[in-house]
Amino acid sequence: MLRLGRREFGPHEPVIMAIVNRTPDSFYDQGATFRDEPALARVEQAVAEGAAIIDIGGVKAGPGEEVTAEEEARRTVGFVAEVRRRHPDVVISVDTWRADVGAAVCEAGADVLNDAWGGVDPALAEVAAKYGAGLVCTHAGGAEPRTRPHRVAYEDVMADILRVTVGLAERAIALGVRRDGIMIDPGHDFGKNTRHSLEATRRLGEMAETGWPVLVSLSNKDFVGETLDRPVKERVLGTLATTAVSAWLGAQVYRVHEVAETKQVLDMVASIAGHRPPAVARRGLA
Repeated sequence: MLRLGRREFGPHEPVIMAIVNRTPDSFYDQGATFRDEPALARVEQAVAEGAAIIDIGGVKAGPGEEVTAEEEARRTVGFVAEVRRRHPDVVISVDTWRADVGAAVCEAGADVLNDAWGGVDPALAEVAAKYGAGLVCTHAGGAEPRTRPHRVAYEDVMADILRVTVGLAERAIALGVRRDGIMIDPGHDFGKNTRHSLEATRRLGEMAETGWPVLVSLSNKDFVGETLDRPVKERVLGTLATTAVSAWLGAQVYRVHEVAETKQVLDMVASIAGHRPPAVARRGLA
């Protein structure tokens, strides 16, 4: 059982986490939800299309202008509070690696801290424990925040992913983070080249076998673009194919830009797997 905010999710229940970037330089939308009004409209749309989690980020993952902790908090804290006011039952996640920002957004109503940089600030897990928040434990290959991989190598990339993510999860438990609020994430593209991310996807079942809920952040990433030789705006089909494979191999939580399309893919895979009945069943019955 996965328990986040006011929601509980069964072991075979796919969960969509919609991305809302409060940044002026996001790689995908180039700042389309930097201002409050379009960002709140994005939340409304994502919830209507089936997102259970809204993931709010105040700093883009890639290199760029420095964003201080104060500026990151300015972009996220008030917005978290407003989303909480408008959507009391939605799960609010904040994509941050900084403990002080994590504490501020939890005070404002966040339910999950999405630590995409693999515990670079060890105090973030302590914040999750203090506030009873969920925590995403990610493999980033030891990379510093907002850096790109350069000639990174692993003897066995999945072995390293398992060692790091399970280790972070166990540390979080020891600090007092709720076991049913912890997810592990292989960290596609983070500290990895395209072949590493493809192997991580191919072997995702090994992560599911640990018993920890697996979160994947696949949406329009570079490994999809390089695999198909497609620019950012033409990676949706590759993303959805990777989503289907990940669902079949046991991932549970999907951090995405395209909510409606992802929901159809996840519903179809769940029905093939026998975890969800067809929405309608008329064929051959008349």
